[in-house]
Formats: sequence, structure tokens, C-alpha cells
Amino acid sequence: MILPEFLSRELTAQYPPQTVEEIMQGYGAVRPVSFRVNPLRAPREQTLRSLSEEGIAQEGVRWYQDAFVTRDTEQTLKNTRAYRSGAIYLQSLSSMLPPLALGAEAGESVLDMTAAPGGKTTQIAALTAGRALITACEKDGGRFSRLAYNVEKQGAPRVTLLRCDAALLDDFFRFDKILLDAPCSGSGTLRADERVKITEKTLLGCMKTQTALARKAWRLLKKGGVLVYSTCSILEKENGNVLKGILNNADAEILPLDFPAEIPVFPRSDGAVCVKPSAFFEGFFVAKIRKKG
Repeated sequence: MILPEFLSRELTAQYPPQTVEEIMQGYGAVRPVSFRVNPLRAPREQTLRSLSEEGIAQEGVRWYQDAFVTRDTEQTLKNTRAYRSGAIYLQSLSSMLPPLALGAEAGESVLDMTAAPGGKTTQIAALTAGRALITACEKDGGRFSRLAYNVEKQGAPRVTLLRCDAALLDDFFRFDKILLDAPCSGSGTLRADERVKITEKTLLGCMKTQTALARKAWRLLKKGGVLVYSTCSILEKENGNVLKGILNNADAEILPLDFPAEIPVFPRSDGAVCVKPSAFFEGFFVAKIRKKG
């Protein structure tokens, strides 16, 4: 796998040589397909039984009872009754982590700032048994249509869809929990069989967007509320640097995350977690911040 020169520089400036080698091995890994069972559509055991009847072998993960991996292909899963009915959702294991970290509860107002295609929005709905009040934003028309389709297919109730740039939301709004899964370079999700399209200009644009969204998120968060900031990047410019900007607020405190040992992570001392690309996981950054008050 050949990386753009600027991306190689970013990785080697941030990580020691052995870690860069591990990252490259992670990029080259062929990961099993992962999916999430959707209890809003059918009981978990009923869905798993239906998949087994259609010849889909699945294995659960210890840290999330609704997450499973399979050696079958995505297309095979898409041909199942469970997929067609919305009883399962294809989603990477890493991308399931931010909604779990958010810890939304029934009755809370939740904002998903960049929600398309809807995996995390519908996961939050499932985790709260459909009893959280979710606002999901997406500014791109095509992606918004995909978000609306998935919310309906997954049977996620109490979800208000807004086709807008979340950075432009009125400061009148207030939320108990906010998920900012920010647009990013995707440096954690690269694969050896694809052409790397990340450019330095792309990275700079992402950083600008991330900062604007983070600032807006903080204004919209209620006192005592929780913000989860996440990206599918392993570059500190998109992760720790943006996190520092949030933590510069006098009323901000980071809530340390402690993921299970089977999730490979880079060493950090700030309480956030950056998942290392591996045989099962894409690279992903997750930080949880509380607004004191």
C-alpha cells in the first residue's frame, strides 16, 4: 500500500516506526463483516434464529450484546429477511463505540450533528428502546435521503430529521447529549485494496469543519450534559487538537473512557481513546466530555 507523501509524513511524525508498521498491517487486514441486531424491529434471539435458518453463522462480541461478526459477505447478509426488514444494520465495530460512550437514556434530548447514513442515530434509538428524543442533522441532500431511509427502515421512533448544517443551528436549542461524529480524513479506515484519496487540502478542510462543529456543539450542550466527539481518523490534528479546543472551555471536563482489552488502542494520557486499525477494528477516535454546571 502506497500512501501519499504528506500522509506518510503525518504518521511518521506522530507515531514511532513500529507503530506505523502496525498501522500499515491494520490497513491491509481483511476484516469480517460486522452487524448490529436491531431490537426495535424484533427480539435479538428471533433475529439470530432467522439468520441461522438462512445459513448465516454469527459470533457475538463480549462488549456489546447486539454486535456480531460473520465470515459471510455483505451481499449475503443483504439478501436475508433480517436485513430487508431492518432487524439488522451493517456497521463496523469501531463505529458502534461512540453511541455506547454517549450513554443516552430514555427521555433525554440527543443531537446527532452529522448523522448520515444513520447507523449511529438508529443505534442510539435502539440503546434507549426508542425513548430518547433524537435530532439528526445532515446537510447533503443525497446523504439526507439515505439517513431518512435508514431511520424509517430501522423503525427508530422520536427522531426529528433536519436537512441542515449543524454548525448553523440556532443557539436557542439545548441538548442533554450530543454526538459529534465529525467529518474527517478517514485515515483510520484506509484499506490496502483501494486508492488513497486523502490530500493535504482535504485534511485542512476537515480540521476547519471539525473546529466549527465542536464550538457549536459546546454552545448547544446543556449544563451537566455530555458531548462525545469522534472521528474515523488516527491523526492527532483531527483528534487531540480538536479535543484541546473543547477542553479550553472552563466548564469542560473529560470523562475517561475505558474500553475492553480486546479493542486495540494507541497509548494516550488524556482520557480519550484512539482505536488502532487491526484485523477486526478500523481506526477510530472517541472522547467524552461533560459540561460542568
